[in-house]
Amino acid sequence: MDAQECGAAAGSGPPAYDSVAAWWDMVRRNLQSFPNSCSALGRKIAAMYDSFTSKSLKEHIFPPLMEMLIYFNFYKAPFLVDLKKPEVKVPHTVNFYVKPKPGVMLGVWHTVPSCRGEEAKGKGVCWYEAALQDGNPIIVYLHGSAQHRGAPHRCKLAKVLSDGGFHVLSVDYRGFGDSTGKPTEQGLTEDSICVYEWAKARSGRTPVCLWGHSLGTGVATNAARILEERGCPVDAIVLECPYSNIWVASISYPLLQICQKFPRCLQTLTESLKEDRIVFANDENVKFLSSPLLIIHGEDDRTVPIEDGEKLYEIARAAYRNKERVEMVIFPPGFHHNYLCKSPMFVKVVRDFLSKQWA
Repeated sequence: MDAQECGAAAGSGPPAYDSVAAWWDMVRRNLQSFPNSCSALGRKIAAMYDSFTSKSLKEHIFPPLMEMLIYFNFYKAPFLVDLKKPEVKVPHTVNFYVKPKPGVMLGVWHTVPSCRGEEAKGKGVCWYEAALQDGNPIIVYLHGSAQHRGAPHRCKLAKVLSDGGFHVLSVDYRGFGDSTGKPTEQGLTEDSICVYEWAKARSGRTPVCLWGHSLGTGVATNAARILEERGCPVDAIVLECPYSNIWVASISYPLLQICQKFPRCLQTLTESLKEDRIVFANDENVKFLSSPLLIIHGEDDRTVPIEDGEKLYEIARAAYRNKERVEMVIFPPGFHHNYLCKSPMFVKVVRDFLSKQWA
């Protein structure tokens, strides 16, 4: 071994190469000697790099940001609620889970009508399930963005409807509350169809109504349209504080209103919604429905302006062959976006509409 080789072996420095080409040739030979797993890892890293560099920084940032703002499901307030013990928040209520697809489990609260409250004490899930055939109307409640089925305004609605003689199935979509999975528009639609069909399969002749609030109105009309196309129109639909479509609604969103002053920013947000395939197009969906449709909206709603609800009503009424199946009721100031259920006329409005349609 000569002096140069001894120095390299002793770690005194890298070996010398006559040219850059020679060095690259050495690197290539070493890479070829790696195990297959390392080669696969290298290809994966290269693919990830290509995928990342094929999009602009804007395309990487804004779609996930808009998805986060639309669903807001990471905000799981109130935080100290045990969703497995709903009776602490809502009387005569039981918790159970349904599985719309492998890997996804949805948490649901079933609140029976108050008239059966005493009878429900100490009963389990099977009793509640059988109670769905008692003839009292069933509401599948599809909530808005953020929080979960234990949020105060959602509990209040369940109590009011229960006192009004309704069964209420309060659903947490995938990714909300203790439900597993990641929210997407298609996923939320699948979840609502799953719970509606679960209720229909157990309700006998008792009618089942899809009830959407805020973001949930888009979920409700998505589900209703799919079921309509399958030849199984839903028994009734109630849209509480609906928007025309999510693009319009997002512009009115308080955190995004500043974007209205910057056209390029607004265009970026719209493109991001398209990239995420987030549409929730109430205005298009209602054109394909035949189910009884009730729209309720607060005059002083600052989250979804009443003009959105009125626009949707006009679209639906123009599209429906039977105009009597579409109604809109506007609630006076004082109830805003989340508390129409506090109005003394709330239950009467809903019962009168459903009774007339289901007569």
